[in-house]
Amino acid sequence: MKNIAKIIKISKPLHTLVYILASLILIGAVLDLISPILSKYAVDIIGAKISGHGGNINSLIQLVIAIFAMSLLSTITNTFTDRLGDHFAGKLRQFLTEKFYFKILTLPQTYFDSEISGKIVNQLNRGIVTIQTFANTASNFMLPTIVQTVFTIALMAYYNLSIALFTALIFPIYLTLSYYSTKKWGVKEVKKNKIEDYTRGRIREVIGNMRLVKGFNTQQSEYNKISQKLIDINAIYSRQSTTFHLFDFLRNFSLITVLGIVTYIVFYQTFNGLLTLSEMVLIIQLLNQARRPLFAMSFILTQIQTAESGSKEFLEILDLPSTELFEKPYPQAFVKNPTIEFRNVNFSYQDSSKVLKNISFTIDKNEKIALVGHSGVGKTTLINLILKLYEPTKGSILLDGKKYSQLTHNFIRHNMSLVFQESELFSTTILENVAYGKPDSSETAVVQALTLANAYDFVMKLPKKLHSTIGERGVRLSGGQKQRIQIARAILTNAPILILDEATSNLDSHSEHEVQKGLENLMKKKLVIMIAHRLSTIQNVDRIIVLDENGIADQGSPKILAERPGIYSNLLKYQLEGNKKLLKEYDIF
Repeated sequence: MKNIAKIIKISKPLHTLVYILASLILIGAVLDLISPILSKYAVDIIGAKISGHGGNINSLIQLVIAIFAMSLLSTITNTFTDRLGDHFAGKLRQFLTEKFYFKILTLPQTYFDSEISGKIVNQLNRGIVTIQTFANTASNFMLPTIVQTVFTIALMAYYNLSIALFTALIFPIYLTLSYYSTKKWGVKEVKKNKIEDYTRGRIREVIGNMRLVKGFNTQQSEYNKISQKLIDINAIYSRQSTTFHLFDFLRNFSLITVLGIVTYIVFYQTFNGLLTLSEMVLIIQLLNQARRPLFAMSFILTQIQTAESGSKEFLEILDLPSTELFEKPYPQAFVKNPTIEFRNVNFSYQDSSKVLKNISFTIDKNEKIALVGHSGVGKTTLINLILKLYEPTKGSILLDGKKYSQLTHNFIRHNMSLVFQESELFSTTILENVAYGKPDSSETAVVQALTLANAYDFVMKLPKKLHSTIGERGVRLSGGQKQRIQIARAILTNAPILILDEATSNLDSHSEHEVQKGLENLMKKKLVIMIAHRLSTIQNVDRIIVLDENGIADQGSPKILAERPGIYSNLLKYQLEGNKKLLKEYDIF
């Protein structure tokens, strides 16, 4: 019950609703007991009439009307309770989903670098579904059942303590059997959930990379991989089912045995005059009333265990420390003529492999720099540090003379526009993708951005023009078209710092030429940092920073570096000689 208790604790805004619900459940449980009590008095009247000791027909009619009224009131109360329980479960689902999504948006990029997106979504879905199902069951069935059982046995104790105590014996038997069954079941459930997370995550990845799967003809191996995981899941489920039904049989056998003995005791005591006929009718009614909730205890315990196991990873994610509190206010005005400075910056990943060592440089206002170096020296890592997606292991980064540690993530990124190597687009319209960083933009502003990005003509040829949907990750557009949409987005944002992360590396010569026109418009009067796979794209930058395993190997203008012996001049030489093997080592195509 640890996870369920935690959910109750974090759902504080809904506690008022819980108190109202609990009050209605108590009222409903009391109302359910009134009819059996009234039935006892009706039997007394009938008994008195049969024995010739009176018996008033009017009193009997009044009791029948009262029983009907109480039953109707109980039905109305229980219906309203069930409706309020559904409302509570829906509000809890909304509250926890928002809380989970908020947490995901505030986690560091390093978390997503090591996780599968499909796995995260599956953990959200499983957590929410099991918690909502538990909330529905608890409010509409579980709590009313428990309260009704306790009240029933308490009323039974009022008329016959020994019978009530004997009936209550079922609880320790039930709890002992359930403890061992749920413990075994829960261990298997956690294991099954981990396999399901991988399976659904892999299916999501395969769907997202279907061209790759088909291109390499790996459908059979992907199918076999998932099929084996499903076999593993079903084997665990089968063992869970065996455990559940074995212990469920033992629980129900215990219940039948106890209730059978209690029923015999009631009849025996009535036969020997220790109970009146009306008391016997009342106790039998109470036993029948308690029988249904007692038989349902196994279902209740299963629901508890499912919620406990299903919410485990969900709560683990909620417990992760948030590093990016995006709701904090920040200045909306851009920094005028910003500068960026690295001071002795080191960065290591969690596996302790150091990527950047003692990196120090300054980028002046409106300066355009390019990062060059072979694969793995930390070019993309450096960009991630500038975006504050990663935090330096040592040293500091400054924006306009202020340390990053003094600035919010929002403020830093507000001053930056991005064009990625992979086209980061959503499966929505051209208009919404271009306006993503500035959603309040007019269509006129979007058209102007598309024109400057050299994208207007092809957009106008689409069936719905600006309102054409582009498919997941822009699958309906060519590589060059997707890049120009990204450039239009950056132009519309118009931030003073522009980051180009290998923006033209995946394009053919024609597409690169079309994209380059947009980039030229985008780069005007901005501080620009670019990673380039083609030396032709960085000939007009102000400075090139050359990285190697030991940090910054060299820096200077393209002309100076071309004339000075070193990595850059060697790259130019390799390119002239057509040495593709050596160029590939430096991510140059």
